[in-house]
Amino acid sequence: MIEFLADMPEKVTGIRVSGRLRGDELRELKPQLDRMLNTGEVRIVEVISPDYEGFGPGGFVEDLKLGLGTVLPHHSAFKRIAIVSDKEWIARTLHALAWMIPGEFALFGHDELDRAKQWAAG
Repeated sequence: MIEFLADMPEKVTGIRVSGRLRGDELRELKPQLDRMLNTGEVRIVEVISPDYEGFGPGGFVEDLKLGLGTVLPHHSAFKRIAIVSDKEWIARTLHALAWMIPGEFALFGHDELDRAKQWAAG
């Protein structure tokens, strides 16, 4: 499940991911991502809930489509992405794939959410 978070600094989009991320949820995210790209600068705080389990039906394919079709062509628009998670497998995966993540990215624990927001806005 994807939900947008309201309590974010100006120009920062907050997203919470929980459960299994399905393809239809990622398709619904695309218009919001397009709106962010129209501002010219994308700053995201993504909170990965403790109950996040990875991709559900169609999630991986839609994630690839979103990455290759939307993120890659606008790579320079992504300024900062803060990932908030206490899951060790998330940290290992992100560090292994860091070279693919556009802009600057940083990993924060759940107890550092306020710091993650400040960093993304900075």
